[in-house]
Amino acid sequence: MRNMSNRTFTMIKPDAMKNGHAGAIIDQIIKKGFKIIALKQTRLDAGKAGEFYAVHKERPFYGELVSFMSSGPIIAAILEKENAVNDFRALIGATDPAKADEGTIRKLFATSLGENAIHGSDSDENAKIEGDFFFSALERI
Repeated sequence: MRNMSNRTFTMIKPDAMKNGHAGAIIDQIIKKGFKIIALKQTRLDAGKAGEFYAVHKERPFYGELVSFMSSGPIIAAILEKENAVNDFRALIGATDPAKADEGTIRKLFATSLGENAIHGSDSDENAKIEGDFFFSALERI
């Protein structure tokens, strides 16, 4: 089994898909040294989006988040690189694109706090849980 700290999970969100940014985002990910372990385009229905974001169920933005994440296709991916979670969080930038550093994915492609282009796991444990939510063992290299 590989070291968990070398893998993370990401989703290119419906806003970035709708705005045609998926290719440019994937290009940035690869150029920063991440290897794609699993990748697929799919669409979450409200039930699956609610299940994925269940940790936020009691928060006031939960309903809006579920609605947004089920509004269009997404690309889900498992990525590998040394220090994957932390390096990927640095690459995507702050959740609020207005506060994100120049050159980060969210600064370049997000339109708002709610439509922030991309998801990145916040811990090794969540990376595994989130990757397992989307991908079977057969879908990974």
